[in-house]
Order: sequence, then C-alpha cells, then structure tokens
Amino acid sequence: MRAILSDALAALSAQISRRLTDHRADLRTRTYRNPLLNAPTTEHEVIPVQAGDGARLRVHAYGPADGQPVVLVHGWTCCLEYWNPQINTFAHDYRVIAFDLRGHGESEFGTPEQLDCRLLAEDLSAVLAAVLRPDQRAVLVGHSLGAMTLQAWASRYPDRVTEQAAAVVLANTGPHNLVAETTVLPPFNRVLPVINRKIPLPMWLGRRGLGTPILFPPIAPVRWLFARQIMSLAAERELVDFCLNIVRSCDARIRGKFGILLAEMDLGDAARNFVVPTTVLAGTYDDMTPAVHAAQIAEWLTDVGSLDRFTMLPTGHMGNVEALEQFNAELTRVLESVQSAEQATG
Repeated sequence: MRAILSDALAALSAQISRRLTDHRADLRTRTYRNPLLNAPTTEHEVIPVQAGDGARLRVHAYGPADGQPVVLVHGWTCCLEYWNPQINTFAHDYRVIAFDLRGHGESEFGTPEQLDCRLLAEDLSAVLAAVLRPDQRAVLVGHSLGAMTLQAWASRYPDRVTEQAAAVVLANTGPHNLVAETTVLPPFNRVLPVINRKIPLPMWLGRRGLGTPILFPPIAPVRWLFARQIMSLAAERELVDFCLNIVRSCDARIRGKFGILLAEMDLGDAARNFVVPTTVLAGTYDDMTPAVHAAQIAEWLTDVGSLDRFTMLPTGHMGNVEALEQFNAELTRVLESVQSAEQATG
C-alpha cells in the first residue's frame, strides 16, 4: 500500500512539474500586437554550452554567422526572450547571441558550491568561448543583473576585456549597495518631507524582500504594482504585460536565490576594467537600481577614459523594453561606432 501511495505521489509530482514547465514556457512565448515583442522571425542556432559545474545553459545565436557579434545578458528573473525587441531589430544584420542565466529560462541551475557573481562571470566566460572565434570581439550588452555579470566578468578576467569586447553597454544596473539605494519599497531610502531625511532600508528587510520566493498572480493589483514599482506608470499596457509575463516565467525559488545574491552583491569598482568604449544607460524612474548607481559607474569609466556615453532614459527598470526605440537607437550608434573603428584600423 505504501509503495502504491509513493508511486502515485511521485507521478502527481511529475505531472505538476511538467505543467509548471509548460506554463512558464507559455509565459515566455506569448504573442503581442507589437511584433518586436514576439518570438524572433529570424532562425536561430542552438549553441551547446556547459558551465563549469556541468549545468547546461540555453544559448541562441541569431543572424548571419559572419556578422558583428552582439551578446545580450538578461537580468534577474528574466530570460533570453526578454531581449526580443533587440533580437528582432538587429538579427537581420548582426550575429545576435542571447542566453539564459543559470536557473533562468531553460538553463539548468546546476550544483554550484556558492551562488555569486563570480560564478555568473565564469558562466559568461563559457558562453563567450563557445560563440566567439579567437579573433572576434563582441559588443556586450547587459541589463540589471546581466550588467552586473559583465562587471564581474571584467573583474574576474580583466585581460579578456580587450580581447573579447569591442564595446560594452550597461543598462539599469549597479555595482553594490542595492539595498541601501533602492527606492522600490516606500518610504525607505527616500527623503521624507515631514522629517527632511531618509529612512534607510534595513539590510535584513531588503534581504528578506529580495530573497522571498513571492508569486505574481496575473491580477490587476499586481500588474499596477509591477508598473509602479518596477517599470513606470507611463509604460504602455502591452509592455507591462510583456515584462510581467517574462518575470512570472521564472521559478519563484530561483527568484529568491538570486534575490539574496543581489542583496549581498559587492562588485567594488570592477567597471574600471572596462577599458573599451562603454555606454551607461539609466532610468529616470528606476526604483530598483536608481541612477545614483549609473552615475558612480560613469564616474569610474570617466576616470579610465572609456566612458562613451551616459544617457538617462524616461523609464523605470526595464529600459530596453519601456523605451525600446531609444534603447535600440543607442545600440545602433554603438554598433556603427564599432564598425567604423574596425574599418579605420582594418
């Protein structure tokens, strides 16, 4: 009897797991009126990549094999589909590579001894080794945790920056002190008019908030809070739906594990290692990673002479989606600059 019950529970658990997997895949691949948000029409190549601990990473390459490589690194709770607005725009002319961070999308979480940005840097190194020829340099684009991964990579492998990066774009990100600076949880870290000073967000509360595996049901109050605190209330409804579906596709347990990583992350001044042209993009209404972070990174880049441009976009945290035309224009400018520089030296 116990054996029958055990088998039944195992079968039920497997069925629930399959349904959750299918549901998350559906959230990542829904169809929208704006074609830039939909699955890329350009065929993709699956690049097999295995991380150091054996975790298989999902890596897709779009566009001509001989095109200028562009590597897109998504942020916390997202996946490679988050970059659809950029893949659909650039994959016709460039070799666009996007991948799922471990545990996100269809990448395996693996068996890491410690989950930190150093590990993510090693994962990125494995991806770059798989998608770039020895003589190739890519434009590296990171959003949020993806841009933190780029910073960690530059810290872990400083000699590879000039070898593998032609230019870098860092969007909606920070180097450290995320809990101390975030304004996503009112009234903390904001100047309160009544007392004319800030009430700091306690580390324990920030860690708890980021690390709790919260579910996001598709109901109006959740959509409004997501737009208000993560994006901005000016964001178009369809853009909010797209981003919320991407975030909801992430396993809540993975969200919690990486949330703790973010709370404890300290990359120092790793951005100084970007000794190639680097563009920094921040959101005027970004409560997750306020512009103070971007300003600090821009200052370090200015010190080493590699700041290409520091631009404020009228967005919340999801800059490449909320202001996709402006973001794509910036990326176009970067790509054309790289092409011009290579032609001048070639």
